[in-house]
Amino acid sequence: MRLRPYIPDRDFDIIKNWITGEREHALWCADRFAFPINRENFGSVLSEHAQQHSDCPFVASDDSGKPVGFFCYSLNIGSNEGMLKFVMVDPSERGKGYGREMLKLALKYAFDITKADAVQLMVFTENAAARKCYESVGFTERSITDSAFTFMDEVWERCNMVMKKSGQSA
Repeated sequence: MRLRPYIPDRDFDIIKNWITGEREHALWCADRFAFPINRENFGSVLSEHAQQHSDCPFVASDDSGKPVGFFCYSLNIGSNEGMLKFVMVDPSERGKGYGREMLKLALKYAFDITKADAVQLMVFTENAAARKCYESVGFTERSITDSAFTFMDEVWERCNMVMKKSGQSA
């Protein structure tokens, strides 16, 4: 697996098909992007997050170069803590370890290249599969926010997870 910068003209038409249901969409992005995902809104939100938080979007590709994952990463210089956002894996490739492998590469980038002391992410407690994946690479729960998001008639808790540099998995 390799990481590379997200290239809209090359990657968007592939990635847009990875989130197909409204609930899955809400679990992934807390409705920060329009549903269904469209090019203009996706680009606009990514640009806004880049300007406000210095987010950089990345694509993870398999050994043949096929995109299999996506995420955004930023570093808060003040706290020296990285942040992963909008993590997703091609649903046809789930269960093959791509999520874990992508996260390990993202953490290597965060710790070795950006010199972060820790990396955090947010996940809804309803998203058990994602949470299990994050835990499998060493993220631990830091805090829970009750009633953080409402989807239809459901109210979800948001879990902040963190991994400190000293706890990095091999």
